[in-house]
Amino acid sequence: MSPSNIADALGRVRERIERAAISSGRDPRDVHLLAVSKTKSEDAIREAYAAGQRAFGENYAQELDTKARLLADLADLQWHFIGHLQSNKAKQVARVVSCVHTIDRAAIAHELAKRALPSQPISVFLEVNVAGESQKFGVAPSALGPLLDVVRAEPSLRLRGLMTMPPLGGDEVDLDLARRTFQDLVALRDEHGGPMLLPELSMGMSDDLEVAIACGATWVRVGTAIFGDRG
Repeated sequence: MSPSNIADALGRVRERIERAAISSGRDPRDVHLLAVSKTKSEDAIREAYAAGQRAFGENYAQELDTKARLLADLADLQWHFIGHLQSNKAKQVARVVSCVHTIDRAAIAHELAKRALPSQPISVFLEVNVAGESQKFGVAPSALGPLLDVVRAEPSLRLRGLMTMPPLGGDEVDLDLARRTFQDLVALRDEHGGPMLLPELSMGMSDDLEVAIACGATWVRVGTAIFGDRG
């Protein structure tokens, strides 16, 4: 996607977020956009940054590390890690990110906490496998409570909330299935302290962000609608 198209696409996504928030009776400022930049070039990220985007999401530790070094000159750029995090990559991720969206087990929470600075805690979301899909990562809903306790006990981690992804409904996004998944995550959040203890919900992507916002998303993770198809 060309530079002008990236800026235009960002504008369209921001308009979608604003419309969805207003139609749901929410303040658009309460919904944050995470630009998913995995596989995208340094130049593409710079163009999105020039258009006002500051938070970017990456899936792979090595790619994140490389991009962070190449783009170190960009003030206030925020890196979020949104891929499955392995213990041996925790150090590499911890020195770069402000937030990890995919904590799903105690071992990785402990490892990330060891690598983070207490003076600069890392914000984290717990990834919940709401639908119980065997091919997906994420903590089971029944095991969420103990994992919340583990993360809360780590002074170098700042628990922000929960994250999920709906099951694939075939070639096209099943918005009804997505809505049920998002609603189930909200119900889990309410079971475990509600917005006072878990203020953020990371859910919704390019094709279902309106549904996610209607259900209460505070972060939407958008890649294709900004940067075009992967490549």
